[in-house]
Amino acid sequence: MLSFEQKLDRYAELAVKVGANVQPGQVFVISAMIDTAEFVRLLVRKGYEAGAKQVIVKYGDETVNRLRFEMAPEESFQEPPKWHAAELEELAANNAAFLTVLSSSPELMKGIDPERISTHQRAFGQAMAKYRQYQQADKMSWTGVACPSPDWAAKVFPNLPAAEQVSQLWEAIFAAVRADLEDPVAAWEEHIERLETKAVALNNKKYQALHFLSPGTDLTVELPEGHIWAQAGSVNEQGTPFVANIPTEEVYTAPAKLGVNGTVTSSKPLSYGGSIIDRFSLTFENGRIVDFHAEEGQDTLERLISMDEGSHYLGEVALVPFHSPISESGILYYTTLYDENASCHLAIGSSYASNIQGGKTMSPEELSARGMNNSITHVDFMMGSPETDIYGITANGEREAIFLKGDWAF
Repeated sequence: MLSFEQKLDRYAELAVKVGANVQPGQVFVISAMIDTAEFVRLLVRKGYEAGAKQVIVKYGDETVNRLRFEMAPEESFQEPPKWHAAELEELAANNAAFLTVLSSSPELMKGIDPERISTHQRAFGQAMAKYRQYQQADKMSWTGVACPSPDWAAKVFPNLPAAEQVSQLWEAIFAAVRADLEDPVAAWEEHIERLETKAVALNNKKYQALHFLSPGTDLTVELPEGHIWAQAGSVNEQGTPFVANIPTEEVYTAPAKLGVNGTVTSSKPLSYGGSIIDRFSLTFENGRIVDFHAEEGQDTLERLISMDEGSHYLGEVALVPFHSPISESGILYYTTLYDENASCHLAIGSSYASNIQGGKTMSPEELSARGMNNSITHVDFMMGSPETDIYGITANGEREAIFLKGDWAF
């Protein structure tokens, strides 16, 4: 059996060599919270071992972030962080590789005025628009991984003694990302190949629409002409492969912006902006959200949808079988990086340029003309369940089962 240190080392290796896939001579940028410093130092070591020219670490602090929202003047939230965006844009333009370590408490901003959070997110999203376009067109390599924090672990395992919560979350993460195997890199290569097989099959079908059916959900999602089904294994502008999410269990594409109709009901809580949105539904007409309701987090959901015009539409549709490792663990992680890989999901906001033929070289205007959505936000929410059926609708109107009872039908 592997020791904790061995699994941690393999996890860091995956993050650097499979996720960001740092190349010799490349700048490697790590963003993380200060309480993950020990893990970050291991990532830095792995980055230099991979040949990085320089590893830049950008630390944040949850307590500092919370204090700002409690005490800063209102006008400070209206100022876009142009300096921050400019730095990342320059690094991306010069082929840096990016890794984000997620560890924040799902309820960091509980009790904070949602309007302050929304104002900040709007200003931040506007400033980061160009960098987000770089990401969604795979201009550079980027990935996200998770690292336990005490607050996050307490939310996931509230019934365990406090002294055991973080270690239990570590073990769950190791299992989800295959870091508990003897050769995780080889396991990931095989896993990406399996996902690619599903993506190729869907691309060959060229469905005109998808029909989702489950309790509380009856939703038709048209797909744009030339859409591409993809998985998280991507290739950047320089031809270097990378994996945008570790873990990942999804294949995904973009919906036609104006082609979504019906109602969808969430199947898991959504942690968004340090608040929880739970037990919610959205109703669409001609692509646009025309009605919504949440039993928890109604105000936060309203502000998400009202972020800009594009946040009234969808930008992603992703298929994840119920019988996948994260789902079968039975753990609710309260972070999208993990929960979206336990459930089929949709995303409010922008589409990925990589999800349409030729999209990586298109301007935002050209992408819009092809039916792709543009927004300053992109927020995944979970809607799959063991009762989810999904049908593909062909060009001649025939219906073919893609998912039955939450799992692949082919």
